[in-house]
Amino acid sequence: MSTPGDGGAVVTGAGRGLGREIALRLGRLGWDVHVTDLDEALAVAVASEIRQDGGSAISSVLDVREPDACRAVAQATTAHSGALGLWVNNAGVLATGPVWSHTDQQRRLMMEVNALGTMHGTIAALELMRSAHRGHVVNVASLAGLVSVPSEGVYAASKHAVMGFSTSALCDLRVEGERAIDISCVCPDGMWTPMLFDKLRDPDAAMSFSGTLFQPEVIADLVLRVVAKPRPVTTAPLWRGVQVRLFDLAPGFAARAAPFVVRLARRQQAALVRTLAS
Repeated sequence: MSTPGDGGAVVTGAGRGLGREIALRLGRLGWDVHVTDLDEALAVAVASEIRQDGGSAISSVLDVREPDACRAVAQATTAHSGALGLWVNNAGVLATGPVWSHTDQQRRLMMEVNALGTMHGTIAALELMRSAHRGHVVNVASLAGLVSVPSEGVYAASKHAVMGFSTSALCDLRVEGERAIDISCVCPDGMWTPMLFDKLRDPDAAMSFSGTLFQPEVIADLVLRVVAKPRPVTTAPLWRGVQVRLFDLAPGFAARAAPFVVRLARRQQAALVRTLAS
């Protein structure tokens, strides 16, 4: 279990959406929060909001694609808070469409931010946590990290990488004999965050609307429960986690069912458009 007494907490992509909600909640719980985002103004605003709410926070610009920048944030957190107790890798990007439809730059961006960015943050955190023999890394993955996702294949690939890396890193810690450092993955269904705001009418984004569309506050509460009681993998909702794992056991069936699943998802997406328009 991680507590504010373990040191400061870093949240990446914390300027808006889920990252903002996580940072605000950590601040209310007494964590000394290091709010990071690629957008400096957004990071500053969230840190200010935490302080106005009676909490403690600093902010930094962070491009998670840069490993040395992640290390600098880890060092700055330690200098400000005395130690690094928690690192939440939340930053992510999404582009939709068949895997052949993206530009080289779009593919690279998704893999570098979602996958390598998570690796960079995790490694930066572990470099300090391993010497202190305590800490917790929480990686925001996705149900897309557990199953094939039509029209979100590159995004799914990046999240599969997050899952494989995170659970393997946890195994590495346990093999080393380290029991007081945890790595957790949180895998939510679709979330109504800025990542999806411009994709409501995008037919290639239908799978993000195919299940439970969460508000970020709900997943932020879940992240805090994982911080309090670490688990290697937590899905939301639980039934969808079971469903996608079953699909993943039968990839041939999943491929044959994909056209039907996508048609159903697009109907649900259209229904949501009508609901929001009414």
